[in-house]
Amino acid sequence: MFVSLDKIVSGGQTGADRAALDAAIAFGIAHGGWCPRGRRAEDGHIPERYHLTETPRREYRQRTAWNVRDSDGTLLLVRKKITGGTRYTLQCIEESGRPFFVVNPDDRAATAEVQHWLVIHLIRVLNIAGPRGSSDPAMYHSSRIFLDVLFSAVAGQR
Repeated sequence: MFVSLDKIVSGGQTGADRAALDAAIAFGIAHGGWCPRGRRAEDGHIPERYHLTETPRREYRQRTAWNVRDSDGTLLLVRKKITGGTRYTLQCIEESGRPFFVVNPDDRAATAEVQHWLVIHLIRVLNIAGPRGSSDPAMYHSSRIFLDVLFSAVAGQR
């Protein structure tokens, strides 16, 4: 089973989004995506080290829809019930008809299932989304560990 991720896309919000970008950087995977005008996030300004492009609007919804649109598929990292922005992401995915996979990042064994999903759907540009840090304070840490395991397995195939 060969996975070839060309790019990780995320919106730069705290929590799952930042974990995705940090893991991509750590593993040398290209990253990018859309963020709200002004690089707006719940903790203020999204750091410049993240290669994100600002949308014309300050609202989060445009960034979410455009990241779904510009990806081959979306990995939703969710530890609890899907609510708020993550629910909107799921709505955008369903409207787009693009593949998606919902996983609890605390389930490290699920990385094999995600790898299989990446292969069967030919995902090369992967949008990664999930709750922000304020709605799940452990989301960044849990997501980062999960993605490190996933990207390590993918990198081992190169």
